Amino acid sequence: MKKITGGITAPVGFQAIGIAAGIKKDKKDMAMVYSQTPCQTAGTFTTNIVKAAPVKWDQSVVYGGGTAHAVVVNSGVANACTGTEGYGYCRETAEKAAEIFGIAPEQVLVASTGVIGQQIPIEKIKAGIEKMAPLLSSDEKAATLAAEAIMTTDTVKKEIAVQTEIGGKTVTLGGMCKGSGMIHPNMCTMLSFVTTDACISKEMLQKALSVDIQDTYNMVSVDGDTSTNDTCLLLANGLAGNPEITEENEDYQAFVEALNFINTYLAKHMAADGEGATALFEVKIVGAQSKDQAVTLAKSVITSNLTKAAIFGHDANWGRILCAMGYSGAQFDPEKVDLYFESAAGRLKIIEDGVATDYSEEEATKILSEKEVTAVADVKMGESAATAWGCDLTYDYVKINADYRS
Repeated sequence: MKKITGGITAPVGFQAIGIAAGIKKDKKDMAMVYSQTPCQTAGTFTTNIVKAAPVKWDQSVVYGGGTAHAVVVNSGVANACTGTEGYGYCRETAEKAAEIFGIAPEQVLVASTGVIGQQIPIEKIKAGIEKMAPLLSSDEKAATLAAEAIMTTDTVKKEIAVQTEIGGKTVTLGGMCKGSGMIHPNMCTMLSFVTTDACISKEMLQKALSVDIQDTYNMVSVDGDTSTNDTCLLLANGLAGNPEITEENEDYQAFVEALNFINTYLAKHMAADGEGATALFEVKIVGAQSKDQAVTLAKSVITSNLTKAAIFGHDANWGRILCAMGYSGAQFDPEKVDLYFESAAGRLKIIEDGVATDYSEEEATKILSEKEVTAVADVKMGESAATAWGCDLTYDYVKINADYRS
């Protein structure tokens, strides 16, 4: 497997585009992804009881067992808490795209992100679809335009592509996502779109995605808020020509490895681009008795506001980390824990067997001043491990969210 340049259009047969449709002022705000042939689809969605209309529409498409041809995305308005009118606008969006491409409305997926509670400007959405259709392209620039168009408070686009060999054929996966605020594990708050030209059954596609999000998107937290619009869509059009993957064999494992690379990359970049963030904060729990224990401990640390604030201040306040582990609900012996801080500036053991080492505060501050910081906690109970990603908590997070609707 190797990383290549490009994004959502890297796999054979996929096109994309992003434009300014007038939903937001002077910004790109609509994107489209289109496959020349029908795609097997898989999806995972928010666990929030309050689900946006596009989530409900996509669930009906993905779980209905059919194929998909296109995805239409808007940013600026979430189309959440909009009742039957909002769901009707999802159908109108799908019908417009279906009319242009000569496909069924049920082959069109939709996604929205932005302010909750507002109805989407459906006429601008439909006009945007008409504008985008002839601009669709398979080049890298088109993929980047799409990745930029789905951003809200994101400060950078997030896209990635990889290639691997399956069944003697070159298989490509491409992805893009948006996510910066209202990010918390539970499918994670975000929009993520992954395309592939792999030939794989719907059952195996869904299984691969459902399993992989547990170690990727579900291990991200920025602010503890789970959104109404969480959506991850995976489309496979089969044009790579590999023998169809219908079981958990060697070909399936190769596909899963590539998918994990895509999703891990996107998950980490969402965490790093958390609203107001100055640093990516990674937490690794090692030596755990079970995977569940490791996950629980890692998530508890990554969501601790006091720990996040300490990372912002480049303060080796390790007591906050041990405290967060202690209230996680997972059982461990705090008097056996070793804790390390590491970054590009070095690695430093902060505590050993639950007690502070004679470490240098100056060296610790230097390590914690990098843009990517990792805390490694060894609980010395077994061989299991888990990694979670988040970011520091800054003054700007409050400023951004106090002014979000303006």
